[in-house]
Amino acid sequence: MKRFWRSHSSVVNRTVCVGLLLGLLAVACFAGLVWVQFIQGTTLAQAATQSRTLSVKVNAKRGKILDTNGTVLAQSVERYTIIGNPQAAQSFEPTDCTPKTEPYCQSLNGKNLTTTGAAAVAQLLSPLLGEPATTIGGELSAPGQYAVLKKDVTPEVKRKIDKLYLGGIVYGELSNERIYSNGTLMGALLGGVDDSGKGVAGIEQLENSTLTGTDGYEIYQQGGGGEEIPGTMTESKDAVNGSDVTLTIDRDVQWRVEQILEQSQEKYSADWGIAVVQEVSTGDIVALADTDEIEAGSDAAKINVARAVSQTFEPGSIGKVFTVSGLLQEGLHKMSDKFTVPSTLELDGQTYKDAEEHATSQWTLAGILQQSSNVGTILASSHYSDKARYEYLTKFGIGQPTGLKLPGESQGVLSSYKDWDGRTRNTVLFGQGYSTNILQLTNAVAVIANKGVRRPQTLIKAVTNADGKTTRMENTTSTRVVDESVAKNVLNGMESVAESYQKFAGVPGYRVASKSGTAEVVGADGRLSSIISDYTAIIPADDPKFVVTVVLKNPQGGFGGLTAGPVFAQIGEFLMQKYDIPNSSPRKDAIPTEW
Repeated sequence: MKRFWRSHSSVVNRTVCVGLLLGLLAVACFAGLVWVQFIQGTTLAQAATQSRTLSVKVNAKRGKILDTNGTVLAQSVERYTIIGNPQAAQSFEPTDCTPKTEPYCQSLNGKNLTTTGAAAVAQLLSPLLGEPATTIGGELSAPGQYAVLKKDVTPEVKRKIDKLYLGGIVYGELSNERIYSNGTLMGALLGGVDDSGKGVAGIEQLENSTLTGTDGYEIYQQGGGGEEIPGTMTESKDAVNGSDVTLTIDRDVQWRVEQILEQSQEKYSADWGIAVVQEVSTGDIVALADTDEIEAGSDAAKINVARAVSQTFEPGSIGKVFTVSGLLQEGLHKMSDKFTVPSTLELDGQTYKDAEEHATSQWTLAGILQQSSNVGTILASSHYSDKARYEYLTKFGIGQPTGLKLPGESQGVLSSYKDWDGRTRNTVLFGQGYSTNILQLTNAVAVIANKGVRRPQTLIKAVTNADGKTTRMENTTSTRVVDESVAKNVLNGMESVAESYQKFAGVPGYRVASKSGTAEVVGADGRLSSIISDYTAIIPADDPKFVVTVVLKNPQGGFGGLTAGPVFAQIGEFLMQKYDIPNSSPRKDAIPTEW
């Protein structure tokens, strides 16, 4: 009996102990539940929500660049960067296609996949991304959770990838690709953008702040497959696209000028050619062209400045236009004043010659301009002070910033008259001893076309913001350089110049006022072995609409009027036809050139 009670007592003790332990465990579980539910519940819920919450950047689209008529020259289009999650890809198990799984299964060419992991994902993506499956598989086999599989993917391809149901493994990040629709047209002038979409050259750089928009964002919760959970967006800010920039350049004129330059470069075996077309009444640049064939947006466009912007040169005899203008404005001469002009002149120990030897001639000041006589220009300037010579060049804009602020623009060199030596003080009278660029030179000649007033040049016509509001970029600040009567008389003299080149550089049906130039420049050998030939013209001379300047380097065929002049003629004829300019009235007021 005692043994029985001892055994029974032992069982009871063990039972009580087990019961106590179970009770304690129940209490602990209940306490834990209370702790989780009532004390840590909010914190854990917040943590879970936070782990599912995603902040996504909404990219702003870069503004367009358009020509004066609204033709698109540069624009950003929607593109995607396809991103893979290697860690998720390596554990991927494709879903076989059956009637029940049809909406979300994965197959290739109608057949279920026989592989798994990164290889299976790569097989699905390869036809859509146009990349070998081995390449994609290699990217997805690396450690980590982020791998760029393809950039600049179209929305159409992105939608096809979405239908593969690879949420959490493959997704697209929205980006913008910059598209230039006209190839080499205005290539280096338009410039390009870097990988971040920032303008780094040309007009893209000049107008970067205007073209660049402001990114927005969206904050929402995502599901296990990376998809947005409907109704969970808590905060968002719309992206504001960049403004569109409209240029003064006419694409059709630009195209034709570039074509003419390229043909002329080949015809005259020139090293290069550049040209500008400027509207007289507004200062608008209608064309700014060169012969460098650079694709807009290319690496070359991002590191090179358009030659028409950067190239400087001595203008040669075109500079006589500014000298004659100064002489008239200062009251030192009239265009009809008479001079006896030899072919050679010795002055202060220096020898000066005309381009072609000639007998001593009886020319008026208009005749000196027409014959482009260096000697005659020096003789006419005997009382024209060095200070005045310098001041009129600067008034015309020579050696001064154009105000266009184009990246890489070179403004040339015009040293102070105080630094001139005995020869330079005279060579500046006929366009040597200083350098300019084609934009400066064109606007300087436009002073004569615009009745003595210098207008600021304009390349940006208007800006249209994301709301559609357009602002015209007008610069009304103008400066009178010479009196209207002076400009009229110089224009008259330039028309006589153009008549001398009528056979080579005339535009049928239209009067032209022009000046040619030729200057020796330093060549690759370090000597004055290269030639700049230039020609600038106002058309029509009786009612100026455009100034056209052409510059050729080392053309085979003679002086500026015989090489650059014919190039102008083709451009001028195109302009008159395109803009339907009425034919000129006959000339009746020519100033005598001889006496």
